[in-house]
Amino acid sequence: MKSKTLADLTVGQTAQVTGVDGADAIGVRLLEMGLAPGVEVTYINSALMGDPLEFELRGYRLSLRRTEAARVSIELLAADV
Repeated sequence: MKSKTLADLTVGQTAQVTGVDGADAIGVRLLEMGLAPGVEVTYINSALMGDPLEFELRGYRLSLRRTEAARVSIELLAADV
């Protein structure tokens, strides 16, 4: 079974981060921006063409390219399953 990522969420869904793919510069930067395991993230919106995606976490909003969001593994919270 393929694990879900932030790129799979629909607007309004909330999930918990379970991991970030890769130890390269982008993976490290995603962790530095607060996308650490255990953090709750809500998908807020996307740009008109579907990229970038806007998320809310830890009291702030963060925009990510779809390819970056696809590197963040998640688990949907019970209310959003």
